[in-house]
Amino acid sequence: MLKVFGIPNCDTVKKTQKWLTNKKTKFEFHDYKKQGITKNQLNDWCKVVDWEALLNKRSRTWKELSEKDRSNLTRTKAIHLMQQYPTLIKRPVVQKGKIVLVGFDDKIFAQKLK
Repeated sequence: MLKVFGIPNCDTVKKTQKWLTNKKTKFEFHDYKKQGITKNQLNDWCKVVDWEALLNKRSRTWKELSEKDRSNLTRTKAIHLMQQYPTLIKRPVVQKGKIVLVGFDDKIFAQKLK
């Protein structure tokens, strides 16, 4: 089953959901702001995509973190921060089996989500 992770008021998440609906692709939505995200899930994603691709350094949440939290980042520290503050995760994360896509790109979606 295809799963879309994000927050419902995000424009990119809405665009992704609309694209999938238009393609008649069934998906489950996981609101990680309300439902949270597990360390295991983040670790699994980081096996497929680089943790730096998952971490949204342009978010307001990132800018509001202390300098201590933002400095000396490692994969472990980034995963801890993303679990603690799910809005630090770039949106959406789309997972279908072992495929993990970050962000929305209709051409990549068309190619990878057949």
